[in-house]
Parts: sequence; C-alpha cells; structure tokens
Amino acid sequence: MPRPRALAALTALAACAALGAGAPAAARTPSADAARDDSVKAVAYRGHTFTVPADWPVVDLAADPTACVRFDRHAVYLGDPGERQDCPAHVTGRTEALWVQPATAAVAAVTENRTAHLFRAAAPAEGIAVTAPYGTDRTRIEQVLGSAGLPVAAARGGTTDAAPAVPALPADVTAHQGKGFDTCAAPGQAAMDAWRAGSPYGAVGVYIGGINRGCAQPNLTADWVQAQYTKGWRFFPLYVGPQPTSSAGSCGSGCAAITDPAPQGTAAAEDAAAQAAALGFGKGAVLYADLEQYTPGAAVTSRVLGFVTAWTERLHELGYRSGAYGSTSSLITDLVANATRTTLPDVIHFAHWNDQAATTDDALPAGLWAERQRIHQYAGDRAETYGGVRINVDRDQLDVAAGA
Repeated sequence: MPRPRALAALTALAACAALGAGAPAAARTPSADAARDDSVKAVAYRGHTFTVPADWPVVDLAADPTACVRFDRHAVYLGDPGERQDCPAHVTGRTEALWVQPATAAVAAVTENRTAHLFRAAAPAEGIAVTAPYGTDRTRIEQVLGSAGLPVAAARGGTTDAAPAVPALPADVTAHQGKGFDTCAAPGQAAMDAWRAGSPYGAVGVYIGGINRGCAQPNLTADWVQAQYTKGWRFFPLYVGPQPTSSAGSCGSGCAAITDPAPQGTAAAEDAAAQAAALGFGKGAVLYADLEQYTPGAAVTSRVLGFVTAWTERLHELGYRSGAYGSTSSLITDLVANATRTTLPDVIHFAHWNDQAATTDDALPAGLWAERQRIHQYAGDRAETYGGVRINVDRDQLDVAAGA
C-alpha cells in the first residue's frame, strides 16, 4: 500500500492565512495553548482548522489518490480518494480518525451513529463534509470536531446514520450461483466494468456498515448499487458489528467486542437494515453479520450464539433474511454444535481457505443450509488483475437463492 503523504503546508499553523473567510474566527485560529502544545497540531482544510494529535499522519488524497481511507488506524484524510484505492482485501476494527472532503450541503449539521461509533458533519459555508469514527475515545473526536467550530454538543444522536430508504432492487439482488469476491472498499465504476468483462466473478461482497468496519466507502451509494445490479452484478452485503472477545488479535486493538449479546445483536440488525435500505437492498435480501476468527469456549460461545440469535430474530422482524460469516474452526463449529438450541442464520458464509471453489465442507452437515443457503470463502487476500485493474480480494463460491 502506498505510504501516506503528510501535508506540511496544511499541518502548519501558518496555513490559517490561506483559509477562506467563511469559517468563524475561532475555527480558523487555534488557541495559543494549542499552538504551544507539542502533543497536537493544526490541520487546515477549506476554511476549517482541526486540532489533532501530533502523531496522526495527514494523507492528501489529491496528491496520493490510491491511498486507502481506513478507520482502523489514527490518521487525517483530506479530499476525495481516487478511482482505485489500494486497500487490503479486508480491514476490521475501528479507532479515532478524521476524513474531511469537499461537499455541498444545504444546512450545517452534526449527526452521530452511536451503534457504529461515527460522527458525520457538514459545513455548507466552506463546502466540506466530515466523517469522524471513534473506538474507545469518543471524547477525543468530540475535541477534534469542536476545535474546528463544529457543534458537536448539538449533534443529533441515534442508532443509525443511514440515508432514507430508496426503492428496493428486485428480490434476486442477493442471489447468485457461481464465483464472487469481497473487498474492503467498493471499487469504482471503471474497475467494476473491467472486472465484469474480464473476471470470472458475478457477485461482490460489500461492507455496508458496523462498528468494526475498517474501510471508508466513498463509492458505496444507492446509485452505485443500482448501476452494478443493472450491469449484472449481484451482492452479499456484510455488516461488521461487535466481535467475539477472543478475536481482538485479528480485529485490532480498537475492536469493539460482544459484551451484551442480545441488545448488541438487536441494535446491529436495526442499523444493518437501515444501511441496507438506504442502498436499495430491500426486504427479503440477505444481510451477513461478519464475525471474525475466535477461539471457542463456554463464555465466548454463549455470547456469539446470543448475538447471532438476536441478529437473526430482529432481521426477520424487519423483513430481511439473516446471514452470518465466520470461520469453520470458530463460528461454524459453534453453530453446528448448537443447531438444535439456537436460532440459526438463514444463509451461512463460511471461511475455509482451502482453494476449493465448492459450497460443501466437512464442517457443514449435509442437512444444514442445504437449500442454496451457502457461501464459501475459499481463498483470502489475493491480488488479482482483470482489464488492467488490480484489486485485493477474497475469493468466494456462492449458492444463494432468492427467498422471502
């Protein structure tokens, strides 16, 4: 992945002289205390100056358009990413970060998605939009936004930040038989067209939300989903919510854990359904809870099963089908062992990197998820190129039918 490039001119206090007149003076000029504090620095962009920790790298997306906008590491991202972000196949975990980009908005507003740990802000006078995720240090992000004059105290808080629902795509939007791939950030249109023409894939896994979704999604909009569906692509939408506690090693130090399974599973399902509806995935679509590798044990297994049960039951109440992603050595082991004592997801997305593009596996009894209810992630973190476009992907074999 390309190394982030620091914007020296924007991180210096002298940059304030070049700021537009639209921002309040307090937003444009850091306090004298902040200027003397070596632990912080000022980052200026389109009329706002943000005071951020001094060790956060600043990535100029205009100078480095392939840089991946990631929320699993501390960083400041300025501008819009390019058509081809160079992202890993999968990033899990969330911490404090800042992404400021050009935007148009009718009114100034700050909203907070408490389920996903995410602030969004708009400042129409300067034409910016701000995305500010947080892990365990919500106060830090409040301070960063407040330093730029954004009214965090007046933020509209809720369990979701999804846009209004759009007309639902046909029922087969999450149905497919054949090969698919999943990748951290939804590719741009040129990349999708090149892969549609030259790759063996017909379905794409997209990460629609969740407190541990590590990659930003500048391309993932309702229009993007509609365009890909029209061109023949089908989808498996993934939601990266709280993770099993023993998955912290693979999920990262900022990983939010499953500690209260039933309320967390319910909240995750509600947020996932709202995010899905805003993208055009209507009732009857399958939404997958992404549960990374963990070590089964009495306590962690109980929490995972409680989460999956609440996730599935709430999705059913909302009209969606439930899916779950996990390893054959952890989630699948626990679900199979407790199949008669828990509410199983409707579709299983199992990870076993054996390079076998089949939906059968020794870990899955023939009688479970037997009626076109399976996806096998059979290889991971592979860089592939089609039509001159390189993307880091996980490979999947799908056998998922449309259903109610």
